Amino acid sequence: MRALTVLLVLSLLGAACSADESGAPLVVYSGRSEDLVGPLFEQFTAESGIAVEVRYGDSTELAATLILEGDTSNAQVFFAQDPASIGSVANAGLLKPLGAELTGLVDPQFSDREGRWVGVSARARTVVYNPELITGPLPESVWDLTDPAYAGLGIAPTNGSFLAFVAAMIMIDGEDQTRAWLEAIAANNPTPFPKNSPIVAATDAGEIGLGLVNHYYLLQLQAEQGTTTAKNHFLTAGDAGSLVMPAGIGILNSAGDRTADATALIEFLLSESAQSYFATETFEYPVSAGVAAFEGLKPLDQLSSPDLDLTRLAEFLDRATELVTEAGLV
Repeated sequence: MRALTVLLVLSLLGAACSADESGAPLVVYSGRSEDLVGPLFEQFTAESGIAVEVRYGDSTELAATLILEGDTSNAQVFFAQDPASIGSVANAGLLKPLGAELTGLVDPQFSDREGRWVGVSARARTVVYNPELITGPLPESVWDLTDPAYAGLGIAPTNGSFLAFVAAMIMIDGEDQTRAWLEAIAANNPTPFPKNSPIVAATDAGEIGLGLVNHYYLLQLQAEQGTTTAKNHFLTAGDAGSLVMPAGIGILNSAGDRTADATALIEFLLSESAQSYFATETFEYPVSAGVAAFEGLKPLDQLSSPDLDLTRLAEFLDRATELVTEAGLV
C-alpha cells in the first residue's frame, strides 16, 4: 500500500512539473530576483503543469546576452526589471508582437506602444525623507532638490532605476538641462549609495535627510521592522521625478512552438492572484484592472507621472550613464 502511495505521489509531481512533448521546460531569462518572483514561477507550474527553467541575472546584462544570442537563444521569455532593458531587446527586433488579449489587460502606459512587451508590476520614483530632519517645505519637483536645504541628498548613481530616471529626464527636458541638473546635484554634496535600500535605511536612521528611491523600499522596511520614521513623498510637478516604471515581460522570437506556453505564463502573471502577490508581498503597484494596491499606498491614478514611450528609455540609457559620470557623481 505504501509503495502504491509513493508511486501516486511521484506521478502527481511528474504531472505538475511536465514540460513540452520534447521534455524541455519553458526557459525564462529573469532580471527579477528569485526571492521576489520565484514563488510565482512555482505557482504557475503547479497550476498549469508547464515546467519553467529560470536564468536569473541583472536585467541589463541579460538583455545584452539576448542581443548577442539573437534568434538562436534557447530562451523563450524575457522578464525584465525595467522598461529600458526590455526596450533594448524589443528595439533589436527580438520580441514577438503580443496580442491585444495580453496588452489589453493593463493600462497603455504600462506596455510597449508597438505591443512587443507588457508590464507586470510597477514602481514609482519617490523622495523618501525623515520629517525630523526635513522640517521645511517638501520639494514639488526634482529641480527643487538642487536647493541647499536638500544638501546631502541620497542617490544611487550607478543603480538601474536612477539611470532610467536620468534617461527619462533627457527625453523630457533635453540633454543640456539634464546635464545642468546633475551638475547642480553634484555641487549640493549628495550622499552616494550602491542601491535604493540603504538610502531608505539611512534616511530612517537620521543619517541623511532625504533620498531619491523607488516607492516600495520604504514599505519593505516597514514590513521588516513594523514602523519607520521615514516617509515617502511623491513629487507633483509631472517631471522625471514622478516616473512610474513597470517590470516588463515579452516573448522572444526564439520561443517557436513554445509561444502558447509563454503566453500562458504572461496571462498568469497578470491574473488576480499574481497581481495581488505583487501588491502585498513585494509592495509594487499591480497593473491589471481591479486589483488594489497595498493599503495606504497612493493610487497610481493620483500620481503625476509623465507620459512617455517607455521603450524609448533604452535609446537614452548610455547617454544618461555618461552624463552621470561626467557630472562627477560616480
